Amino acid sequence: MEEKKKLADIGMIGLAVMGENLSLNIERNGFTVAVWNYEAGIVDRFVEGRGKGKKFIATHSIQELVASISRPRKIMMMIRAGAPVDEVIEELLPFLDKGDILIDGGNSNYLDTTRRYEYLKEKGIYFVGSGVSGGEEGALKGPSLMPGGAEEAWPEIKPIFLAIAAKLDDGSPCCDWVGDAGAGHFVKMVHNGIEYGDIQLIAESYQVLKDLTGMDTDELHDTFKKWNQGPLDSYLIEITAAIFTKKDTDGTPLINKILDKAGQKGTGKWAVETALELGNPLTMIAESVFARTLSSLKRERVQASEILKGPAIDFKENKEEFVDAVGKALYAAKIISYTQGFSLFRQTALTYKWKLNYAGIAQMWRGGCIIRSAFLGKIREAYQKNPELENLMLEPYFNEQIHLSQPSWRKVITVAISNGVPVPAMSSALAYYDGYRTASLPANLIQAQRDYFGAHTYERTDKPEGTFFHTDWTGEGGDTSSSTYNA
Repeated sequence: MEEKKKLADIGMIGLAVMGENLSLNIERNGFTVAVWNYEAGIVDRFVEGRGKGKKFIATHSIQELVASISRPRKIMMMIRAGAPVDEVIEELLPFLDKGDILIDGGNSNYLDTTRRYEYLKEKGIYFVGSGVSGGEEGALKGPSLMPGGAEEAWPEIKPIFLAIAAKLDDGSPCCDWVGDAGAGHFVKMVHNGIEYGDIQLIAESYQVLKDLTGMDTDELHDTFKKWNQGPLDSYLIEITAAIFTKKDTDGTPLINKILDKAGQKGTGKWAVETALELGNPLTMIAESVFARTLSSLKRERVQASEILKGPAIDFKENKEEFVDAVGKALYAAKIISYTQGFSLFRQTALTYKWKLNYAGIAQMWRGGCIIRSAFLGKIREAYQKNPELENLMLEPYFNEQIHLSQPSWRKVITVAISNGVPVPAMSSALAYYDGYRTASLPANLIQAQRDYFGAHTYERTDKPEGTFFHTDWTGEGGDTSSSTYNA
């Protein structure tokens, strides 16, 4: 009798860097993976190369892929976000049965994921949008995974996801179910927004140290290595220290030969757009996105540097004390980056009625992902103590850290500005902090102006909130006012 062919536990569509490494990770953890890729030859090269002798099933069509997977079929897509995801879904649908599971592990927009979730729900297919963070190394050795969508799929994919996720020292996986519809990709989007903030703050600290204190790459390496042994302990600080040691082929520091134009793939921009749509102040992260945009204007900046003048560098601070102040300023501003990210979580959860577990999100980010850090343990503790915490700065630990770091934070920004060194994210973070802690902002004047030129009305301090008034400021406007609403 012919031996029955073994079916795969999961299928993988897309064998670029992330898909290939995730497939190897899944297989290494005891599962059989059916693989398929659009480009001819890539599947065979993989199974005869890195996947040789391992539990992979090579397939050469979508129909063959689906037929190679045990029911309910679990298929993960690691492909470019946008139209390609919709195209693959349409190609898969004729071969799928009710109860099958599709997983999008790319960097899709959460609104697209919500649309696909609803569309496939009508067809009886469970759709999961999962954030995957950690880059090439994380995908292979253990990423942070943020699955959300059809919760009915979670019991089926949970054994695989928990097995391949990064593990903390106590063995707990950096993965948990996030929530309905597009919640998984939303959490990944905010992760990337915070990542933009972290990276920009580190870059600004680097420029301040380089331009004001005159540090060379050896000194910068030593400084970041030291910072990584304290409260700033994180993957990004660790790799920054390592970057300063890398030499080019001529023996000079490679960092000094890298063009100062930063790229981006859109997730930071999506986070800012979402914040604008929901009316949530994501100011520091927005400034980090715009800083990358400004960096891309390299030709214009070079021309402007010959025309637009600023102050000459006149650094008179004690170098050792100032370096310590930069580290404290970086930490304080980092708190703001995460504060704004978790504030956006809260606003979005209220808007979409998602039940996001903020402590669980911090746990997922403690290992495997790009923003992993010791700092996230403190955030997890804060939300474990108070799941309804309105703002991270109000939690005693972070409140104390900001108070302790505040003099250094203000000093670094002041010295940088007075010497013409741009610190857009660090100063934006301070502006948010000062705005949030100010009981009386000048928005009363804004409302007066809006009512003067457009009869947009205002509320009064001596009347109940929600009661609106209009004043005839010129004596010629009459009593008619505009309808009251906020976009």
